[in-house]
Amino acid sequence: MRFTLADAPFAGRTGRGVTVALLDSGVFADHPHVGGVRGGKSFVADTNVADFVDRVGHGTAVAAAIREKSPGVDLIAARIFDRQLATSVDVLVRAIQWAADEGAQLINLSLGTTNPAHAEKLAPAVAYAAERGAVVVSAREWNGTTWLPGSLAGVVGVMADLELDRDAIDTAPSGHELPLYNAAPYPRPIPNVPRERNLSGVSFAVANVTGFLARATEATGDPFAAAKLSS
Repeated sequence: MRFTLADAPFAGRTGRGVTVALLDSGVFADHPHVGGVRGGKSFVADTNVADFVDRVGHGTAVAAAIREKSPGVDLIAARIFDRQLATSVDVLVRAIQWAADEGAQLINLSLGTTNPAHAEKLAPAVAYAAERGAVVVSAREWNGTTWLPGSLAGVVGVMADLELDRDAIDTAPSGHELPLYNAAPYPRPIPNVPRERNLSGVSFAVANVTGFLARATEATGDPFAAAKLSS
């Protein structure tokens, strides 16, 4: 099933009143495409816990993609990457728990691990978030490789579709309660820069889906109902 931003319940919504947690390289809050962040925390070892400023740009680009779709959301940022896009499963688990405790309704994970052993720690973290009213949105597959936590039950798994417009998403059964989403793997466009020369990847497909779901959460008041609109 395909939806666009012009369809109900997305049309006319901005994500107002919805809290989205971004677990990434941090966010440069003053970037004009981000427009501010409510707060955040660093989970990077040997750093100031209040320092969630992005050093590599990935988290800022993801935040901008979410904000483009849902400009009214409240963003909170967990900095789990430092100078490279790598972290440990223990850091990721602590960040998911923190986001849920901070009142996030959607937790954007533009990332994943291919190590199946990590399911033992990630599944309880996803359940912890769900108990507190938060839905995890995460990459499920990229280049034929299945990722965690996007393939776990209770997670909105996202796949990239090069043919989709950025203002559209496709949904399909996932084998779990929440459906699978397909979205374009492109971030917010840069003026006068061809799409092929911009960043791309499943990270931005996840962000685009989170932006859609924030609008639907505004409409329903429940991120789980929002995620299941197509099922």
